[in-house]
Amino acid sequence: MATFAAVMRYSNSEYVWDDTENGIRVIYRYADSDVSYCGFAVNAGTRDEECGMEGLAHYVEHMLFKGTRSRKAWHILNRMERVGGEINAYTSKEETVVYSVFLERYLPRAVELMTDIMCNSRFPAEESLREKEVIADEINSYRDNPAELIYDEFENLVFDGHPLGHNILGDTGSLARISPGDGKRFVKSLYTLGNCVFFFSGRTPFDRVVKTAGRFADRFCTEEAVLNRKPPAACTRFDKRIPSDNHQAHAIIGGRCYGMFCEKRVPLLLACNILAGPGMNSRLNVALREKRGYVYTVESTVTCYTDTGIWGIYFGTDHATLNRCFSIVRKNLDKLRREALSPSALHAAKKQFAGQIAVGKENRENLATADGKSFLHFGKCDTISESMEKIDRVSSSDILEVANEIFAEETLSTLVLE
Repeated sequence: MATFAAVMRYSNSEYVWDDTENGIRVIYRYADSDVSYCGFAVNAGTRDEECGMEGLAHYVEHMLFKGTRSRKAWHILNRMERVGGEINAYTSKEETVVYSVFLERYLPRAVELMTDIMCNSRFPAEESLREKEVIADEINSYRDNPAELIYDEFENLVFDGHPLGHNILGDTGSLARISPGDGKRFVKSLYTLGNCVFFFSGRTPFDRVVKTAGRFADRFCTEEAVLNRKPPAACTRFDKRIPSDNHQAHAIIGGRCYGMFCEKRVPLLLACNILAGPGMNSRLNVALREKRGYVYTVESTVTCYTDTGIWGIYFGTDHATLNRCFSIVRKNLDKLRREALSPSALHAAKKQFAGQIAVGKENRENLATADGKSFLHFGKCDTISESMEKIDRVSSSDILEVANEIFAEETLSTLVLE
């Protein structure tokens, strides 16, 4: 049984990955802390729902905490809380993640609890009714926030009826159709041993982590999960405006982009960071906010799935300045297509992007869950130095190439909630 390790140059952290003798894939990251993080990343999400069952993956995530063969919801709630820890979960388009944070000595408690709720949940009918009411409130609350709503509306238009475009929460109609039996079938078919990864961050020795995870491997179904994922059809460009009762207009301009396995993903990420990354010195923040005061927020997003992706630039502005903002955004997109970055500008952009990535990795919770998802799809995790090397290899011509492929006027779609 082979073990691989990669030690980062400028810290004492390690990545180690291996399969346990019982078949659980483990990704381990050393952290010198009394607090540990661990969890399971499952290759199952919104994309894997049947037509008419939109929101099922998210419903399952909620119902995992509502009772198992040996525990009621109250016991699940208290198991980690009473020792100062936490247990949580979230759903995305292609993954579900269940994870816990706790003092180092409670690793067996956390792993036992997570495997119990993932493998032995009962989906009690009375809890299902109550939880559907909670999710319905979540849906309605979400629709009251246009700055969040616009992203899902845009994604649904870009993917045009494909499961990748569906709202993770579903809607009240699809939620009403979902039954506890649907949830059980989803778990049985996709929460299998070979379809998940166990991730850990802490200072418990690797061998002990592997042994602890392996103790509960027999709870998982060992049948192979069958993922029926089909790529979306080609995107048709659109310009859509939806009336809404907001004091300002919310807008996105963007479209399809590369999947997570495409090497062009890195120069695209760098280009979008130059345009509207989190830095106050991004081109669009300077042009729209600092110079003109048109917006409070402008930001770029890039989301890469296994076989496709979506990118966009979001801003909120007064109705009177909406068209001016669009004009400025398009001018900046065109500039990246026409003008190669100078060596000094490229170096500065890389240095800023690399620093942002390094700072982001200081959040151990986000880093631990990211490790799990990376190992789930790639079978490995990049160290910080490997991430930096990928950024450093990006050339001005690489950015020009992706800008002309992704930012071309004929590929751009827009959505406005006004």
